Amino acid sequence: MSHDHGHSHRSDHCACSEVGDAHTAHDHAGPSACGCSHDESPWETRSLILSGVLVAAGQTAQWGARLASTWSATIYAAAILAGGWFLLPKAWAALRRLRPDINLLMVLAVVGATYIGDWAEAASVVFLFGVAEWLEGWADRRSHRAIEALLDLSPKLALVHRDGAYVEVAVEDVGVGETVSVRSGTNIPLDGVVVSGSSSVNQAPITGESMPVDKRPGDPVFAGTLNQEGSLEIRVTRAAGDTTLARIVHLVEETQGRKAPSQRFVDAFARRYTPTVTVLALLVFLLPPLFFGGSWTEWLYRACVLLIIACPCALVISTPVSIVAGITALARHGVLVKGGEHLESLGRLKAIAFDKTGTLTQGTPTVSEVIPLGSRNASEIVSLAAAIDDHSPHPIAKALVAHAKAAGIAFPRSSGYQNLAGHGAVGLIDGHEFFVGNHSLAHELGLCSAELERRIEALEQTGSTVVVVGHRPHDACAGEVLGLVAIGDSLRSEAAETVSGLRTAGVKHLVVLSGDNQHTVDAIAAKVGVDEAYGDLLPAGKLEAMGRLRDRYGFAAMVGDGVNDAPALAAATLGIAMGAGGTDAAIETSDVTLMNDNLHTLLDAVRLGRRTLAIIRFNIGFALALKALFLVLAVTGHANLWMAIVADTGATLLVTTNSLRLLRT
Repeated sequence: MSHDHGHSHRSDHCACSEVGDAHTAHDHAGPSACGCSHDESPWETRSLILSGVLVAAGQTAQWGARLASTWSATIYAAAILAGGWFLLPKAWAALRRLRPDINLLMVLAVVGATYIGDWAEAASVVFLFGVAEWLEGWADRRSHRAIEALLDLSPKLALVHRDGAYVEVAVEDVGVGETVSVRSGTNIPLDGVVVSGSSSVNQAPITGESMPVDKRPGDPVFAGTLNQEGSLEIRVTRAAGDTTLARIVHLVEETQGRKAPSQRFVDAFARRYTPTVTVLALLVFLLPPLFFGGSWTEWLYRACVLLIIACPCALVISTPVSIVAGITALARHGVLVKGGEHLESLGRLKAIAFDKTGTLTQGTPTVSEVIPLGSRNASEIVSLAAAIDDHSPHPIAKALVAHAKAAGIAFPRSSGYQNLAGHGAVGLIDGHEFFVGNHSLAHELGLCSAELERRIEALEQTGSTVVVVGHRPHDACAGEVLGLVAIGDSLRSEAAETVSGLRTAGVKHLVVLSGDNQHTVDAIAAKVGVDEAYGDLLPAGKLEAMGRLRDRYGFAAMVGDGVNDAPALAAATLGIAMGAGGTDAAIETSDVTLMNDNLHTLLDAVRLGRRTLAIIRFNIGFALALKALFLVLAVTGHANLWMAIVADTGATLLVTTNSLRLLRT
């Protein structure tokens, strides 16, 4: 439906109701063709109800007595005036701007019907048109309320620690850096970091995760999420207007005004269609009586029917409601889509490239295997390695230390620690010098053998990074390799299933683009089942590979962390940030942001994008076919005003309901 409700507080904008008027898209957001959002207005609803009551009364007066024609005409005229609030202001604005639109078409049809004495049909047209308007407003309000309801999850008050006591303060007055207390069973009021306490938190409104997440000191928490068990003290990191929840709502509202390709097609079509139909109706009215002796009354009636049938209400509403419903449904499940264009791109994807670390894998290295090779057992090897690596901030060193602690393996802290850049480290334990390092360090120390080379290569083929642990040779000590530790970035449990699901959903080509070594990338690619794997890529290499993929398949996406993969994300048709958790960088650099750390949401997003696209195509096809059918019936005299308005209202209701099914996803 292309018309907007007249709001007293926005009348200067909403008066411009031309179908598909391009400039209005920049002023408003929402499914109305002129971009105006449909705030619920009680007086509009009451006037619509009054119009309906008067139409029913007119029918009763007309059918109840033979001499009631004057009374019934008066009642119908009152019904037209009562329902005319939906039409007259916007029709006048269209006439003043010399841009005929649906509202002007309807007014011309109603005037023509009253001129020839069809008061009942004129009043019914106004009432049913008002019903269609109300339906559009209802669809708009429902789509917006679905996302705005998220804001209600955030408490209005917070318990803030001030002057040695906790006091209730409006969330707007809580400053960044202050400490708030969150009791068990209450919603978290602001974004922050846990400073004391532990609990499980339901983060579904933000990340879409179905299971609660354990929170301990140092963990981030988000406004609007539910603290389920323990009490938490939180240091506020964002003001009330800048919380992740508020930014999600703002982002969704902002992107609803960005038109999708299908909507741009409808707008362009409607801009030419409306004046064309107006001229056609004028010709239908004038040509038969002037040149073929037709009845003026009969052809005026047919012209009025043509004007009503021509109203592209269902066509214009077919796309924006679907887009808003799709974006809202995904936002409620932790997927942010920056506008209808990107939602449609999700539905058209033919190829997807994945970054490896943090996307297909967990992003945190863990010890996968310990292989003793000398006189020490596995626990002793881990203890030696952890004693040296306890000095190092390197991720692999941290993984070794974390593994020792998790396994309950005690280790002393080495002395005389030396970092060997690019190779490893050495340290003294009980007066003996030990080393942990890579293959090249073992080679430099002269400790490599054919058997050691074979074992290291076998571990690297599985995608693991290999740490060599041993005695460092010096003086009388010849040195010895005591064991190997395989460290890998574990594959996400849902990665293979997601890749398989994407193939089933219609994505033709799936690749991995990574800066890791080719052996590791090949191993990961084989496990998840992608078509190609490219390793040893610098950012420029990823950019080049992404460009080739886009050129070959047209619609190609890059899934990465939103920061390190920024060039490839920008080169892709669709940049998708994985596991953003609400970070500014990820939301700003990507077209689609997956707020949780689960690849299944990518599959859900692609499926919903395809479903949205299918609904839009059906709605547009159905609306155009119905219009074509009834235009022929109108010109040939086989359709009357009743049929015209019922068909138009019914089509609008059908495409609206069809679009709103996306909200139940």
